[in-house]
Amino acid sequence: MDGVYRYQRHVYDLTRKYFLFGRDRMLKEMRLEPDARVLEIGCGTARNLIKLARAHPKVSLYGLDASDAMLETAAQSVARSRVRVVLAQGYAEHLSPDLFGVREKFDVAIFSYSLSMIPDWRGALVAAASAVKEGGSIRIVDFGDLRSLWSPLALALRAWLNWFHVSPRDELLRILERAANNRECSLRILPFRYAFILSASPSAIRAIVAGG
Repeated sequence: MDGVYRYQRHVYDLTRKYFLFGRDRMLKEMRLEPDARVLEIGCGTARNLIKLARAHPKVSLYGLDASDAMLETAAQSVARSRVRVVLAQGYAEHLSPDLFGVREKFDVAIFSYSLSMIPDWRGALVAAASAVKEGGSIRIVDFGDLRSLWSPLALALRAWLNWFHVSPRDELLRILERAANNRECSLRILPFRYAFILSASPSAIRAIVAGG
């Protein structure tokens, strides 16, 4: 990951706003209690966490990323923004509150266009479900299967994403569509099946992974 982001991190936020759709929609729809504990898995530059800190100044925020280089940029962004975010380096599938020096589980875990970069996305979801307390939620926004895009455009987009080690999780979306829209799992697919937004309980996530 450091090799991928050593230079990209300096222009990441400027460029990603043009194709990482649905992030702000997901953040705005989050209803957080003042004492909530929110973790972003694959936090990157901490862009999402800084937005949450400004909107919910009393919430405790945590960010995990595999890239030391990206975490360096995140720490600088957090300092400039004068908000409090606890950052830690680690792999998503090894996630636990211990990585942040805390014992209590989180109220919310977020994956924002990170599952498509995590090779063991199943392990990452299982770890997130274990790290979030019952009654909490796991929020995901990521690429869809692109099936409704014009085929040459979809192929070109996939090839371009692959250059950055990004792979839309078609299998995950198929599993989600089978499981979604019960009282513990809500799925919305954005136009052209470009991306999806999911909100699910930890138990629903465990069932999704086991059933897939």
